[in-house]
Amino acid sequence: MGKAVNSSKSSSGLMGWIDARLPVTKAYKEHLSEYYAPSNFNFWYFFGSLSLLVLVNQLITGIWLTMHYKPDAAQAFGLVEYIMRDVPWGWLIRYLHTTGASAFFIVIYLHMFRGLMYGSYKKPRELVWLLGMFIYLALMAEAFMGYVLPWGNMSFWGAKVITQLFGTIPGIGETLLEGIRGDYNVSDATLNRFFALHVVALPIVLLLLVVLHILALHTVGSNNPDGIEIKKNKDENGIPKDGIPFHPYYTVKDIFGVCMFLLIFFMIVFLKPDMGGLFLEHDNYNIADPGSTPEHIKPVWYFTPFFAILKVIPNPFGGMLVMFAAIFALFLLPWLDRSEVKSIRYRLMPFKLAFTAFITSFVVLGYLGMVAWGPGEKLLAQVLTGVYFFYFAFIFFYSKNEKHKPIPERLTH
Repeated sequence: MGKAVNSSKSSSGLMGWIDARLPVTKAYKEHLSEYYAPSNFNFWYFFGSLSLLVLVNQLITGIWLTMHYKPDAAQAFGLVEYIMRDVPWGWLIRYLHTTGASAFFIVIYLHMFRGLMYGSYKKPRELVWLLGMFIYLALMAEAFMGYVLPWGNMSFWGAKVITQLFGTIPGIGETLLEGIRGDYNVSDATLNRFFALHVVALPIVLLLLVVLHILALHTVGSNNPDGIEIKKNKDENGIPKDGIPFHPYYTVKDIFGVCMFLLIFFMIVFLKPDMGGLFLEHDNYNIADPGSTPEHIKPVWYFTPFFAILKVIPNPFGGMLVMFAAIFALFLLPWLDRSEVKSIRYRLMPFKLAFTAFITSFVVLGYLGMVAWGPGEKLLAQVLTGVYFFYFAFIFFYSKNEKHKPIPERLTH
């Protein structure tokens, strides 16, 4: 009788009271201790958790920076200098934020590369991929808005050039451009709008998309380097034979990845936070000056592949359409790739060559987007833009009747 009373007390404790009103224990089991992930995750599966880490870093350091910043064209640049020079530890917080922005795109690009390599966009993970792509779009918008806020000279001219693209849309261009800028030119009103979007609207959208992305992933289950659905092989208890609980096995593994990442991250923050102008451009150390155009206007490195595609087309409106088409094509991959095989491990050489050419074209276009062009660079950019788009056409036609290596029924290690 005493045991029954003790059991009742235990279930009606604080945790029981919370669970009756908010299913914390249930969520913990579903998404951690009883979420069975494939047992053959490798190095490439670090980057999902690392992107969450960097997101937290950006939110915390961003909140702190807004305490000392004001979106005023007359004061913004001086306030950034004030943060760097006079606010205790302000230089560190800002470098954590600026380096974190580049780190975010590095881990996101590697996360996307893994998805492309192992076919994580294919059925049943189409929605996971689409939500991930929307996260990528929101992150690009968030980074662009934040890039303008220091009100350096490259920030000003970058904002002017990119927003001007919307003015080329026939019919509604001028009205849309004025709505984005809040004025006829990039000005104080633009800075206020970008600040509101950067610190309020876009972070809310980003957090919502991340939650939906994780929920969608945990509904269908994680992919793996073999591209095999572990839910097809379950034991008598309904547990995947090739699955292991995410916690503690992969949480411990992710802690190791976090430690390695932070080691590199803090080395950059303390030793070379601007990465020679790659993370913080030299022109941005000068205040915005509408009368002084930088020698070579270019965006930050993580936008440069699409900037190079934009520059390939002489007509600004046509260039904008092609640039957005390059992003939109990634959304279509779950339906363009019609092969039954997911992982690159079991695909033959034609696919591997096309995939290598696609990745190479993206990387080299990123480099070309950062440098001034002569005739040779322009020709190379045109060829690589063709290679980039060719991949999507190739995978649509090639994958329909694609031959491949035998796919094992169970995971390999």
